[in-house]
Amino acid sequence: MSADKAPLVRVRQLEKRFDLSGGLLDQLRFREGRLTRHREYVHAINGVDLDIEPGEALCVVGESGCGKSTVARTVMGLLSPTAGEVHYEGQRIDNLSRAAAMPYRRKMQMIFQNPYASLNPRMTIQQTLEEPIRFHRRDWKPEQVQAKVAEVMASVGIDPDWGKRFGHEFSGGQRQRIAIARALVVDPEFIVADEPISALDVSIQAQVLNLLKEAQDSRGLTYLFITHDLAVVEHFGTRVAVMYLGRICELATTATLFAKPRHPYTQALLSAIPRLEDERPNHIRLQGEVPTPVQLPSGCVFHGRCPYANARCKEEIPRLIATDDGTRVACHGVEEGRL
Repeated sequence: MSADKAPLVRVRQLEKRFDLSGGLLDQLRFREGRLTRHREYVHAINGVDLDIEPGEALCVVGESGCGKSTVARTVMGLLSPTAGEVHYEGQRIDNLSRAAAMPYRRKMQMIFQNPYASLNPRMTIQQTLEEPIRFHRRDWKPEQVQAKVAEVMASVGIDPDWGKRFGHEFSGGQRQRIAIARALVVDPEFIVADEPISALDVSIQAQVLNLLKEAQDSRGLTYLFITHDLAVVEHFGTRVAVMYLGRICELATTATLFAKPRHPYTQALLSAIPRLEDERPNHIRLQGEVPTPVQLPSGCVFHGRCPYANARCKEEIPRLIATDDGTRVACHGVEEGRL
């Protein structure tokens, strides 16, 4: 990140745990003749640091259960962090009251994964798009609200006649266009897109991606884009953060990551992309199973599946260090020059 360009969103040492212990009676155990209290947690996020620069599309990738969607929801304030901080334009926002956070709610909008569940079935499309404006722009007159809805509908290719209909009358791709319009209608600066195309047909995915890209170019939007599809990342992302078991493994520009992945997990991910080139890298088959986030392994969370792990990897958690090409990678092997 350039010295004269402060990040729009800054995340520092973000952690999120989910309690699995149940009620007090469920937590009580008899051990060695003594009554003890036992608690278990899902460690979904474990010390994530991210800087999201104005105008970029930062993609967060990783396999299912790695914590990427939890990062998205915690940044948006839908989940409260267990530890760490979230800053927007230099202001810490994760600890604000509901009233104090209201100005940031308009600036930060979210597009959800499932277009079939994200629209209220009792509201027409017109009501769905007017609702956020009436909430955030209470001083606007009805004609101003309607004009804004019409403008946004036109910008995302929605037919004005759709406004009289309900969400269940539309296909998945059409519903996702409506969801994008709902996010854009309050003129946000920052949008979190949580796997917005994974529930759509492949033929529709490119249309939605192009729509998001056009909205970014015309409105100067900044994206935090959550996905597990590396082909989407290569097309859409400015930078990429690779997550594994709640931690950032590698953070780099898209071009650098795909040309020269440094972390062993990133290398394995990229080797799995189907390609037609003759000189495609050999597929890397990882050994073992993904550890449970309830009982995190010691040291590097990837050491149990990494072919390059040594004793230090099993004991010490690696830090994100900067390499000579600007990539940041959390790997003792890279730090020691073994990889």
